[in-house]
Amino acid sequence: MSYRNKTYVIFDGDEDMWAYRFMRGWKANEHVDFDFFDAHDLKPLTDRAGEDTVKRRLRDRLSNTKQALVLIGEKTKNLYRFVRWELETCHNLDIPIIAVNLNGKRTQDNDLCPLIIRDTYVVHIPFKLKIIQYALDNFPDEYRRRKPQDSGPRVYNDSVYEKLGL
Repeated sequence: MSYRNKTYVIFDGDEDMWAYRFMRGWKANEHVDFDFFDAHDLKPLTDRAGEDTVKRRLRDRLSNTKQALVLIGEKTKNLYRFVRWELETCHNLDIPIIAVNLNGKRTQDNDLCPLIIRDTYVVHIPFKLKIIQYALDNFPDEYRRRKPQDSGPRVYNDSVYEKLGL
């Protein structure tokens, strides 16, 4: 397997692009302590690319992925063509998934969470810079150390949020 160091971000490109742009802005701002290696920087796609081409390129990006973030907005759970496919591919490639609730919930939001990751070993966090960075830094190793009987949604306890000033 090739060395994986990228973060793959899954999101509703029509409704939640703002959140992805916020993350890229945090990364670019020298006064903000936030960083991730964005898998979307690899092999840019054009608007004219067909579904097979898009999925082939996304699979290439996923092959360089250490972890995936899924930005969960109001419509994310209903997106099957790419979002569900990306999440399913993450499962198949055993890529840890961090579920980021754009509504600020610290737990799995059963009303918005895509069914494919509901009740699986995924950590659920709010859309806040410090907890996202914490999850990026810590969850992949936790995921790799999990025992076969470990299952269900993961959350960070209040002490983690307090330590981060949240």
